[in-house]
Amino acid sequence: MSNFWDFIWLILSSFVFIAYLLVLFQIVADLFRNTEMRGGAKALWIIGLIFVPMLTALIYIVANGGGMAKRQREAAQRAKSDTDAYIRQVAGKSPVEQIADAKALLDSGAINAEEFARLKSKSLA
Repeated sequence: MSNFWDFIWLILSSFVFIAYLLVLFQIVADLFRNTEMRGGAKALWIIGLIFVPMLTALIYIVANGGGMAKRQREAAQRAKSDTDAYIRQVAGKSPVEQIADAKALLDSGAINAEEFARLKSKSLA
């Protein structure tokens, strides 16, 4: 029976330790993301997290919780917009833009009607 409770204690303590590490990493990431806080204050928070970790983490979350959420949202929005811009850049032009470019080439005489029709069908495929 002792082994069962030792196993339960191991699982519980492992869960608490992993949860604490996740909170700690989130706080450290937020410290580096925070542009409003000066370097000395950031250093003091890091020192506090090293020497009195649980208390410092709780105080940081209470004092800066709203700012943490705001900075996290901004970082997620920035990452999404960067990803969207990259996808648009890599994907190239839309079919409508390709057809418009082909029509401009046709109007300028650079291609004939047969080549325009081929480009148009290729962009719609």
